[in-house]
This record gives sequence, C-alpha cells and structure tokens, in this order.
Amino acid sequence: MYHFVWIPKYRHKVFMEPYRSELKGIIGKIGYDYDIEIVELEIPVDHIHMVVRTDPKISPAYVMQVIKSISAREFFRIRPEIKRKYFWGGKLWTQSYFVETIGNANEEVIRQYVQNQLKVMDEMEGRFGQLPLF
Repeated sequence: MYHFVWIPKYRHKVFMEPYRSELKGIIGKIGYDYDIEIVELEIPVDHIHMVVRTDPKISPAYVMQVIKSISAREFFRIRPEIKRKYFWGGKLWTQSYFVETIGNANEEVIRQYVQNQLKVMDEMEGRFGQLPLF
C-alpha cells in the first residue's frame, strides 16, 4: 500500500465542487482500468491525498505516471475552461509528488488522515478566514 500526495501546477485552488467529484470519478475509473485499488481518495481545493493498494511488481512511479497523465487529459477534456483560466501552460500537475509505503500497523491511521482532510481544511478556514491586507 502507498500513500500519495500531489498538487496542481501553480498550486491553484481549483478543486471545488463539481470539479472535485469529477476528478474523483476520473481517478476511480483509472484505478479500475489499470488494476490499482484506490482505498482512499480525498481532494481538498489545492492538493490530492490518495491511498492505493497494488501489486508489488508495480512501481509507485508507474502508478503516478498513469494517474497524473490520464487524469489531466480527461479533466481538461471535460473542463476546457479550467485549462484556459488556470493552466495556460497546458499541464494540470506539477512533476513532483510525495509517496510513502504503508504497513498494516499504520493503514488505519493513514486512512483516517486522508478521510479527514476536508474537515481540517474547513476548520482552518473557519478559524483564520481572510486576512486583511492593511
């Protein structure tokens, strides 16, 4: 099992509804098509957390390559206005990502962490809100 985190290019905060649900659907279909079991997937507005289970012969780099390339192509196909407005360079994702392996002991802790990402984000926004410029 692996825990992945990656961000959109320029760290734009674009993954609000309905984009969040559409991207979840796209990533879920990619997982199904490529035999990558997506255990948890959460999409806050400016990054993605995903826990996957795959065959040990499949490298984490391959998983990211497949998910990032196909998800960008499909997301831009159904939402060309997002590409024009935010991703004028033609790329949805940065080249980097974070990945860690998950042992059986940590699995539940990591799954809870991924599931609670939106709650944490909402609490932070409620607590701090918009800061004044002057």
